[in-house]
Amino acid sequence: MENFIQITETTEEQKIAFYKKTYAHVAYGILAFILIEYLFLSTPAIVKLALSLTGGKMWLLMLGGFMLVTTVAERMANNATDLNKQYLGYFLYILAEAFIFIPILYIAMSLTDGSNLIKQAAILTLALFTGLSGVVFFTKTDFSFLKNIIIIGGFLAMGLIVAGLLFGFDLGLWFSVGMVFLAAASILYQTSKLTQMYQQNQYVSAALGLFASLMLLFWYILRIFMSRD
Repeated sequence: MENFIQITETTEEQKIAFYKKTYAHVAYGILAFILIEYLFLSTPAIVKLALSLTGGKMWLLMLGGFMLVTTVAERMANNATDLNKQYLGYFLYILAEAFIFIPILYIAMSLTDGSNLIKQAAILTLALFTGLSGVVFFTKTDFSFLKNIIIIGGFLAMGLIVAGLLFGFDLGLWFSVGMVFLAAASILYQTSKLTQMYQQNQYVSAALGLFASLMLLFWYILRIFMSRD
């Protein structure tokens, strides 16, 4: 039964072990994402399918499918009693992220010095992720108050995205900047949640939450970098 103890009720050594497992699984998720993305981008039929879903209302279909899959994946990953379901949910989420990233990475690679642009965006993303996580651990600040802000910001962002697709206007650079701040807030919240709200055996679920925020940050940093090209 010790695996079902809340992380707040464990010893300092157990907390550290939980954090190490969580961040190791975030790293595994990144490596799996890179491998799957490489395979996707190397398969013309998959690239063609993903690109066919980027125009207008088809992108809404893509976003709707992504949200449905991620909801299922998160529910599986949050299963506290079945570690296999947690892993399956995490893998399903990584697959969904890899598929939805195909268009933006394909376009980025077609730009001048696109590969270097992607590397720079990835480095900045990881640096910000590390720094924001460090803020939580070193200051021991409770960022749970950000939850409602993130939820409201997420709904507003989705509304703007849908409106932009339906009425054909570009959301522009400032929207991407705003989404970077929203992703940063999500990282602070998820890291704070890591220290307070999980059971000792939910390191895969915790890793998924951090990975999701990391990928959101990467998406919009990459969009900002692409807008400068």
